[in-house]
Amino acid sequence: MIVITAHDGGIQIRGHAYYAPEGYDIVCASISALMWAFIESVEQMTEDKIKYDVSPGRADIYFRNLSEAGKLLMDSFFLGICQIVADFPEYVKIL
Repeated sequence: MIVITAHDGGIQIRGHAYYAPEGYDIVCASISALMWAFIESVEQMTEDKIKYDVSPGRADIYFRNLSEAGKLLMDSFFLGICQIVADFPEYVKIL
């Protein structure tokens, strides 16, 4: 299961969905796509500072004092995540 935790100053993503074999797992791929879109959007579309550490089964995203644009991008990220949770609740959880 993938567990996503939002906390003051960041987002933590842990685990694997195991929905399908590696390379075919649409749940993991969806989470990864949303995560990278959020990171790249904040870097390219705002002046906000964002740091991240990503490896298989683990991602730590750090930020402080997001601008209104940064907050909007984070809200968009979580809207996408919530839709995946609604469709695949046994594979993804938000804490």
